[in-house]
Amino acid sequence: MHLIAHEPLRAAMRMVVRGCGSSEAEAAAVADNLVEANLAGHDSHGIGMLPRYVGAVREGGLKVNAHVRTVLDAGALLRLDGDAGFGQVVGAEAMALAIERAKALGCAIVALGNAHHLGRIGAWAEMAVAAGLVSLHFVNVVARPIVAPFGGAKAGFGTNPFTAGVPLRGRPPMILDFATSVIAQGKTRVAFNKGERVPVGCLIDGEGRATTDPRWTVQPPWGALLAFGQHKGSGLAVLCELLGGALAAGMAGYREDGVRQRVLNGMLTVVIDPVALHGGEGWEAVAEDFVAALLATAPREGHERVLLAGDPERRTRAERAARGLPVDATTWQQILAAAASVGVEPAAVQRAAALA
Repeated sequence: MHLIAHEPLRAAMRMVVRGCGSSEAEAAAVADNLVEANLAGHDSHGIGMLPRYVGAVREGGLKVNAHVRTVLDAGALLRLDGDAGFGQVVGAEAMALAIERAKALGCAIVALGNAHHLGRIGAWAEMAVAAGLVSLHFVNVVARPIVAPFGGAKAGFGTNPFTAGVPLRGRPPMILDFATSVIAQGKTRVAFNKGERVPVGCLIDGEGRATTDPRWTVQPPWGALLAFGQHKGSGLAVLCELLGGALAAGMAGYREDGVRQRVLNGMLTVVIDPVALHGGEGWEAVAEDFVAALLATAPREGHERVLLAGDPERRTRAERAARGLPVDATTWQQILAAAASVGVEPAAVQRAAALA
């Protein structure tokens, strides 16, 4: 296991992305977004995704230096096409438009389709709350299906995340961000690379039988992840497919065989300006009273305190910023191999990361 400081890691990852032909700005946007996911403790959406991104670029499924394109502009309603560009770029551009319209009009609904992997969706909610706005995000995944519907023995859709962000007065915002599967697909990749098992109740094998072996979502023959909360997670995943996929992106239930490296996302985003809704800041006091009372609840055995969504990520970010980011040896070798495939010298990546 390597322990790498986040600034050298950013420099090393930017080097790999530049090897794909990306501009300096794009390389920074992609690399920094991935490292931020690692900092928050979401290694599933961090630098371990980079080999797949590089593979998608080489296959032609991911376009470098692409930007979001407006398909429909109806004021508070926007439909955008990501042109199969890096999600870290087109996602930020889509959110900038959503924030601008919500500030001007009080709310905005933005439908983004044809975006390559948007990364940790919580990053887009964080953009909204930084502007004092509430946001909701429904996301589908256009790739090989990996999650079984409730009662099903085979995969029927992607991990289809749901995210919400709410700014709070005088304290960090609530950022609710989760895959509708029990665990994210990337967590099985991380476990596989580490040689670890996943918890009971997360996976089924190719015959629909319960398993804890992560290989069933990493290499064929394929098994499937399970949705969280039985029928509830499955229902929310279907909602994300209908709203983030069919409605926002015009593509749902898409099937691929897993050979291609690209991962496309559709995202329906709703952004609300609470000040415009209330004509003032009265809502903040009500929200603060509720949250303060909630966090004052006595913790039960085995828990330090009551947490608000977003608190674990903030704590992990502080710890990892101080101590460094853990990167397992298998993942690091996959990144070096990806770098070599686009003409970036692995030794140079090692040096940039302060590992050599």
